[in-house]
Amino acid sequence: MSRPTTIDTPEAKELALVGKVELRIALTDSDAKFESILNTYLAPLLLKLASDHVSVRNKRIARTSIKLPVAALVKQYKDCHNAIVRHFDLLYIQQGIDRLPVQARLDLLPTLIHGLAENFEESPKHTASLFNVIMKLLHHLALPLRGSTEDVDLRLRLGLAERVLDAEFVASWLGKVILFTSSASGTKSCPGLSAEDCDFLKLYGKNDIWTLGGPGHSSSGMNLTETKVVSAKFLSSGAFIETERFLPALYASADTNSRLSDIGEDMLKRATPVVSLENRILLTQLFKVYLGTRGATGSLPARRSLQTRILALFCRSRESTSFVPEILQIVKEALEPQIQNSDHIGSHHPGTAPKQGLDLAKLRAQVFAFTNWVARMGSGVSLGALAPSLVTDLRNYIEAQGWPRVNNESPGLSVGELSSRSYCYESIGLLAKASPTGLLVEPNLDLLRWLFRSLSADTSGTDISISIEQALSSILSAFAKNKDEDIENALIELLLRNMSQEIGDTGVDTHVVVRSTRYVAVRFANRCLPFHNVKARLLDVLAQTDGPRERGEVLEEGRRGLNPYWYRNLNPFGDSPSTRDETSESSRYRMPNFIDLIQEFFSGQGMSVNERQRLGFGYSSAVIFCRCVLLHEALRSEDRSPVIDTEWRKNIDAVVTNDEAGRSAIRTHLEKMYSGADELHHLSKYLYAAFEGFIDTSLGDSDSSGTCLLEFCSLSPGGGLDEIASQVYKLRDNIFANRHASRTTASHIFGILASRGESTSPDVESLLHQFSKKIDKWSDSVGSEVHEVHGSILSMAYFLSRRKYLKNDYDLERVDELAFLDLILAILSTSRDKELLDAATLAIDQLCLFGILTSDNVPVPYNVISLLDKLKTRAEDGNENSVLALGHLAMQCYETDEDNEFGTSALGQIIHFLYNLHEKRQPELQFAVGAALSCAAAGWQSKSLVGLQDVDSGDIPRCAFRSKTLDMILEKVLSDCKTTKPALRQGSVIWLLCIVQYCGHLIQVQNRLRQCQTAFKGFLADRESLNQETASRGLTLVYEKGDKDLKDDLIRDLVGSFTSTNVGLAGNVSSETQLFEPGALPTGDGSVTTYKDIMNLASEVGDSSLVYRFMSLASNNAIWSSRAAFGRFGLSNILSDSSVDGYLAKNPKLYPALFRYRFDPNTNVRSAMNDIWSALVKDPQSTISEHFDTILEDLLKNILGKEWRVRQASCAAVADLVQGRPMDKYEKYLSRIWTLTFKVCDDIKDSVRQAAMALARVLTAVLSRSLEAGDSSSNTAGVMLKEVLPFLLSPSGLESSAQEVQAFSLKTLLQIIKSSNAKILRPFIPDLVGRLLALLSSLEPQEINYLHLNADKYGMTAQQIDDVRLSSVRSSPMMEAIERCLDMLDDSSMLQLQSSLEQALRTTIGLPSRVGVSRVLVSLSTRHNFVFKPYADYFLKLLRKQVLDRNDTISTSFAAASGYVARLASDEDVLRLFDYCKKLYFDSGEDDRHRIVSAELVSAIAQYATDRFASLANDVLPFVFIAKHDPNERTKELFNSTWNENVGGSRAVLLYLKEIVAMVSPHLESPRWSIKHTAAFAIADAVKAMGAEISTVNAEIIWPSLEKALNGKTWDGKESILEAFVTFAKNSDLMNSNRHIADRMQSIVLRESKRTNIQYRQHALVCLGDFVEICKGIEWYERVYSITNSLIIELLDDGNEMDVDSQAGGPSSKITSERTLANALRTLLKSIDPALWEAPRGQHRLPATGLAASLTQTFELVTKALSRNDKVVKDAILDGETALFSKLIHTGFDDSLDSILTQYASTLFEMDNQAEQSRTKAVEAAITLAGWAPKESRVHIRLASGVRLALIQERSSSVRQKLQVGEKALGPQN
Repeated sequence: MSRPTTIDTPEAKELALVGKVELRIALTDSDAKFESILNTYLAPLLLKLASDHVSVRNKRIARTSIKLPVAALVKQYKDCHNAIVRHFDLLYIQQGIDRLPVQARLDLLPTLIHGLAENFEESPKHTASLFNVIMKLLHHLALPLRGSTEDVDLRLRLGLAERVLDAEFVASWLGKVILFTSSASGTKSCPGLSAEDCDFLKLYGKNDIWTLGGPGHSSSGMNLTETKVVSAKFLSSGAFIETERFLPALYASADTNSRLSDIGEDMLKRATPVVSLENRILLTQLFKVYLGTRGATGSLPARRSLQTRILALFCRSRESTSFVPEILQIVKEALEPQIQNSDHIGSHHPGTAPKQGLDLAKLRAQVFAFTNWVARMGSGVSLGALAPSLVTDLRNYIEAQGWPRVNNESPGLSVGELSSRSYCYESIGLLAKASPTGLLVEPNLDLLRWLFRSLSADTSGTDISISIEQALSSILSAFAKNKDEDIENALIELLLRNMSQEIGDTGVDTHVVVRSTRYVAVRFANRCLPFHNVKARLLDVLAQTDGPRERGEVLEEGRRGLNPYWYRNLNPFGDSPSTRDETSESSRYRMPNFIDLIQEFFSGQGMSVNERQRLGFGYSSAVIFCRCVLLHEALRSEDRSPVIDTEWRKNIDAVVTNDEAGRSAIRTHLEKMYSGADELHHLSKYLYAAFEGFIDTSLGDSDSSGTCLLEFCSLSPGGGLDEIASQVYKLRDNIFANRHASRTTASHIFGILASRGESTSPDVESLLHQFSKKIDKWSDSVGSEVHEVHGSILSMAYFLSRRKYLKNDYDLERVDELAFLDLILAILSTSRDKELLDAATLAIDQLCLFGILTSDNVPVPYNVISLLDKLKTRAEDGNENSVLALGHLAMQCYETDEDNEFGTSALGQIIHFLYNLHEKRQPELQFAVGAALSCAAAGWQSKSLVGLQDVDSGDIPRCAFRSKTLDMILEKVLSDCKTTKPALRQGSVIWLLCIVQYCGHLIQVQNRLRQCQTAFKGFLADRESLNQETASRGLTLVYEKGDKDLKDDLIRDLVGSFTSTNVGLAGNVSSETQLFEPGALPTGDGSVTTYKDIMNLASEVGDSSLVYRFMSLASNNAIWSSRAAFGRFGLSNILSDSSVDGYLAKNPKLYPALFRYRFDPNTNVRSAMNDIWSALVKDPQSTISEHFDTILEDLLKNILGKEWRVRQASCAAVADLVQGRPMDKYEKYLSRIWTLTFKVCDDIKDSVRQAAMALARVLTAVLSRSLEAGDSSSNTAGVMLKEVLPFLLSPSGLESSAQEVQAFSLKTLLQIIKSSNAKILRPFIPDLVGRLLALLSSLEPQEINYLHLNADKYGMTAQQIDDVRLSSVRSSPMMEAIERCLDMLDDSSMLQLQSSLEQALRTTIGLPSRVGVSRVLVSLSTRHNFVFKPYADYFLKLLRKQVLDRNDTISTSFAAASGYVARLASDEDVLRLFDYCKKLYFDSGEDDRHRIVSAELVSAIAQYATDRFASLANDVLPFVFIAKHDPNERTKELFNSTWNENVGGSRAVLLYLKEIVAMVSPHLESPRWSIKHTAAFAIADAVKAMGAEISTVNAEIIWPSLEKALNGKTWDGKESILEAFVTFAKNSDLMNSNRHIADRMQSIVLRESKRTNIQYRQHALVCLGDFVEICKGIEWYERVYSITNSLIIELLDDGNEMDVDSQAGGPSSKITSERTLANALRTLLKSIDPALWEAPRGQHRLPATGLAASLTQTFELVTKALSRNDKVVKDAILDGETALFSKLIHTGFDDSLDSILTQYASTLFEMDNQAEQSRTKAVEAAITLAGWAPKESRVHIRLASGVRLALIQERSSSVRQKLQVGEKALGPQN
């Protein structure tokens, strides 16, 4: 086989192909041909880089600077997977893409992006280069308007819709670009990015990638800040969806660059609702960014601002709580700032914590918020893992600060550190509550003890203590379910210790207690320990130990803990319904055991004083609580448990006082206790404790202890009181006490205890003897002695009555007993002392009650009639005890035949008198009469005496027999119930109630129950509420005592009366029936009250219809009054019983009416109906749900009813009905409800309108909830908004004249706007914003306008008031609503808002509205620039007119708005605005206002659109420079500030000199003085700003304008122009180079010096002198002398004229003259130039005699001037002479000048009386002159002698030093 030739090998073929391409390239003679060949061959040529032959791969092309086929290279890169080919493809792509046109580059963007994610997987380095190219292209990409069609199509155009992975990749890396920071520190990573990420963005080692190339540098790097902004804008476009841009948006929003953060905020606001924060992958990314990653190449933690943002997102994610390790690390790093990332680290002294910055404080606050979120939302598993570690870290942080006392060596905690400490405590509480097991509820209670110690000893401040209390409150519920006895005991021990410690005590670990923990301790006792725990109840008692000295909340908490009702309210959880029964042993609500309580509270009989004092003021509370527990046990044991509610104690009291069966049950229980040894011991212990509490007044409320003791004494069996009875002598002090209650209780106890037993003990006998002696002296008693007599009488009465009854011996046989009775009757007859009369009355009452005193045994000389008279007298005065005494006396009077008509017998007289007491309109007295009548009628059978039989001998006490009295009284009372006399009606119904209540068990009453029912029904419609209540209670009693037929009849009548509109219960009307309250219907002479009055009035006016009209009113009143009676005293129970199986069960139509009546405006009706509803409806929710439609239909029907009561009730009922119900329940009624509500809002009755407004508020709340929930089903929310918004903005809403309606409407509107989402509210935004802006002025109080017009009267200015108005607009809730609306804008709604805002700009009046419009424009320009930018040019044009508003505040606001809008406007429109400002300024005439507006506009743009201003500086800064010289101070200040903030220094004027001069020149001849002067000042300032050397070019530019500025007459301030002129002459070379200009300058300065304006002339002379010094070699003396000679002489001649103040407020005429004279002399001296007489040969030389003559002429004027002795003039002369002498030094000595200069020298030492400064100047002039004169000259001699003489006389050290220098210069004396 033959060998192939060389040309046939693959290597040779490839080399040949490359050679041909190389040849073609070599033969090209132009770049065009070269580009054409490259387009064809470059890509295939690069493929040869993948050749297998080295010789082929090494072939290269070496020509540059030509366009490359980038598109083909990109395509090849995407298609070819060879690494080498791709490398060179990228190399040429990077080189060639910058050579392409911009559009050609952008066309490559989709191709570059496609497959980018896949490219990254293959080669990250190559992808980095491609991504870098993409970022460069983004700088040239013009993004369409957001929301436009082009923006929506951008994703499709870029091909990202089909390539989701590429879109996610690009978005992700653009987000990393936003995080990226380019640092020269050498770090490999940066916050949020790993080293690999940073390498990618740096192109793996190309450090200049983010470095811009400057002059002489070839770097093509990018500006990182601009790239971030461009990336953010690209991300915000339609190219990406919300989920892709979420993380980059988050990164951007936390950036410090506002340009970037604004874009990020906008993106984040739109993306957050779309992204699920429960996505675990997303959360993992966020945690990774927050914390960074481990390892050398890992990422650093994010910056604090971004960390704070991320934490805010975590606080909205429940899933985030499951990242246990990450959460622990977050908290740990937040509490240890020294380990934070780079921007957290600072230089700190070892051992000290770094000071917090604001960013760290914000981060920590957010960390604690996240900790709270974790505690609330975390799962049990997560919290179990998190809580212990977190609590430990938080405790360590607090202890590191110093615990419980802050470290003394530290300078004190900063505000941020205190805030962190506070958050730590709160977080500990929440975490411990969330995971209590093992952390909190453990045997040692370590954390709880730590918190208690913190509360007691932490010295950080009050705010910290509040946080500790909050932490302790958080963990209260953790112990409620504890069943561990050891933990409970430990808790009790801890609480007892904290209850006992006082402020100032040394607690655990020697920490001083600085704060009481008693309140928290007692709260823990009430919430964490069961009610039956006696230690917990002891803590409640101890809480009351200090009584009034204790804090109110501690006392209140202690009282709650001793009440089972409040305890249950404090602990509503923990037990299931089955265990809430107090009889259950497992129930935490079970009552404490009485015996256990006694053992805990009282150590037994004979408690020491210290032991009793341990409880302090809580002793009486302990006694009362034990009493209640014992009685509760007793009643429960007999199945009569009292109701546990707020009145638990009173319920027990009621049973003990009035319930015979209850008292029997208590006696039975006590007897059982006395039968057991242990029970007897503890009961005796309690009784003795009560006894001790009564006799020791230092133990709290001793009277309450006494009441408890009395109660048990009256209920206990006789044998059980022996121990107490033996101590009865100790009651003596209480019996004689000053307190009435103490005397009464002690006397009663004494009577019960002393009367027991067969014989009387010596102690009792001794006391009785003392009592008798006290009583014997009753007539002589005064002061406290009367109290002793009072107690003695009561004690004797109680003792005697009980003793006689127990012995069954009712006769008064003993002398002392008879004497006692005589004394009582004597006191009653003759005494005037109220206490003695009360005692005598009560004594008679007790003796009669127990049958000791009867009508037959009244001792002589008294009799029963006289006794009755005395008691009647007191009863007529309203004394209830006297009334009861009469009733008890009647029990001992016998019936007679005369008693049928209440005859003359004692019984008849008593009953007749009691009956006549109806005239006393005192309800309490009438109830006493009723009780007395029941006693008179039934004796001891009356239930009113149940609680008065406090001793028991087995029989009832003696009492007269009754057979007919009850029938007689009952018939009389029933008859009187029909009367029309108001007083008798009221008395009769009360008496009837008492008879039915106390005697209802007797047959006489049973037989008349139907008559009683009828009588009571007649009072249900009574006008008196007391009568209604009494009748209601009476019907209830009748119902309870009647049979079933009677009950059904009663129900039928009641319901019929309730549901009908007729008054069936009102009874008959007679002429005396009172229908109205007196004064309710005034007639002028009186008022209509009774039916008779109506008839008389109708007769007088001749209109019989008045009768029917008034009766209709009375009937309506009766209807509603009768309905109010339905709930009185348990009448609702009747209906409740009937609802089960009676009448109501068959008539459910009652529910709609009853539901409405529950909201009746009448308080009584409302209360009654609520009682009925509660009793009738056992399950309100199910009942309402069942009858919902019926009820609502009834309400909507009646809401427009004729009666205002019904309308008002219906509004309130609808409001209650819809609250808390699902909307689908009433959705079909919503439209009707809103419509009817709006109608009723305009009701004629004010109260109905208020009810309708309340309903509207409820509907608004429903709407708000619907909006918040995003409920858009059936467009409910949108439909509701369409109905409610117009109403709120209508005259019935925000424009209403009623302030409360305005307030409601505004609040409602704000709530709607706040609750709505953008989708629902957006269609309403344009109109809503416009209306709200208009309403800003409408709702402003009219008083503001009055103040504005009359500001001077109140010492204010209109501007001050406007400032207040402006501030109120900024903080207005309506502005907040407007801002909220703007936040929801999109492109379509912005288009509609444009017309709304334009309308507002044109039509709104009033400062608030117009300022509001300006603020809207500001907000749109700053916070919503994306949607507003297309409209910026238009609004900037509209604002031009608005800034001319006559009100300064409005004008300023619109000017500021223009500045903000200019940010977004085009350059052309901003320039037009600048032109408008110039036109305003220069065409303003003499009106300062327009120039101020111009200044405000320019200042606003410079301040709020800084970038735009800087970019257009060349066009505006020349104008600013000119205008900053405006004579108006405000205008000048604004322009000056703008200039200073936008230029780098004074010489910046040179940059704009041509423009300034061109702009100034036309206005230097302006007819408007202000403009002309401004232009002149600008030229002058420009000259001064040009520096010490003015170039010829610049001088020629400015000279014409400067010359023009000096033309014309003088004016205020022209001297500054002249000064600038001199400066120009000095600093420029124009005068030397141009003779014409030099001549013009000389003529100008001479002309100005000759001006006669007094103020101007003094400055002109100074300028003349300065100009003379500038002009070297020119003889000026003659010209200056001609100007100054006459002036000086004139001023010297006028020296004695009167000094006159300047009218303009400037210097006075004398000062002006002095200055003018001084300046003239100084200038004259300066004009003498000796050099002109010493000119070199060949130059012009003046004769020497001329110099001497000049000096002589000048000396004459100087001498005259010195004679005036003016300091200013002398100083000026000395300055001029010094300058003159300096010039002489440069000439030789001339004898011709010696004489005249000697005269000058002589004047120098005539300064004896001059100021030190003048003397110093004289010495300096002498020294200067000495340098010219030789020693032999007369000048020298005169100077030497003058200096020596002055040295002798001078006292000033500084002047002496000068003189010594002069002496040395003059040399020694010859």
